[in-house]
Amino acid sequence: MKIIVGISGASGAILGVELLRALQSQPECETHLVISDGAQKTLSLETDWKMEELIAMADYYYDVKNMAASIASGSFTTDGMIIIPCSMKTLSAVVQGYADNLLVRAADVCLKENRRIVLVPREAPFNRIHLKNLLAAADLGCTIIPPVLTFYNYPQTIHDQINHITGKILRQFGLEHSGFKPWAGEGK
Repeated sequence: MKIIVGISGASGAILGVELLRALQSQPECETHLVISDGAQKTLSLETDWKMEELIAMADYYYDVKNMAASIASGSFTTDGMIIIPCSMKTLSAVVQGYADNLLVRAADVCLKENRRIVLVPREAPFNRIHLKNLLAAADLGCTIIPPVLTFYNYPQTIHDQINHITGKILRQFGLEHSGFKPWAGEGK
């Protein structure tokens, strides 16, 4: 399995970090990472993670300006892409097909090749433009998984919340995450 992970400049860089960490525990999964310029800045503002550490968690890393990278072509087969977090700028570019960098071009390729795309939008509150773009992305076939709080699994930490979102994302690709606690039903 090959999954492209795009990290855009929205707040929530730790979501991308934790997704990569979870994908590392999936031996059958090969990761292809692209990070926007904004995400590099957000990573340094919101976490203690260094770019080198993040890059080391992926099997392959591509500079966001490298439009000749393998993931820019439909002939490079993948199982899809996850953009986490997904900024409203990136969402807009995906919906409009404005592929001015490798992150958006890789999403554009996934759309044209009918491959799975999971978007993890980070903004609150959503304005009408954001909502229209999210609907347009869903109409294009993207799965929208906003990082919303969950309470039925009795989370104790923010990491529990991140594990829940990560688990939901991985399930879109048929993968399980050990930190994910799904709803077991009433009385279970």
